[in-house]
Amino acid sequence: MRMFCFHCRDGEDGGRLRGIHRPAHLDFIHANADHFVIVGPLKRGDGLIIGSLLIVKAEDEEAARAILAGDPYLTGGVWQSIRVDEFTPLLGDWA
Repeated sequence: MRMFCFHCRDGEDGGRLRGIHRPAHLDFIHANADHFVIVGPLKRGDGLIIGSLLIVKAEDEEAARAILAGDPYLTGGVWQSIRVDEFTPLLGDWA
């Protein structure tokens, strides 16, 4: 199984939209926990949440994107941009 890192940046209205979609997003994450290596918010130095980092286990990038397709943060417009890269750990807990 390969790992794909999703670096998701919020749009200008991200804070308000996060508030609306957070409960459904958390339900989605927990319901699909077997697909995730790690999930969490990205924060500025002052603590403001500006995005999300998700590492997804999947056969390929298309399958990883399909897993996230139903995430309320994606469907609800919280994330303005998403960068996806394959991640191959070399050292540490996931290596």
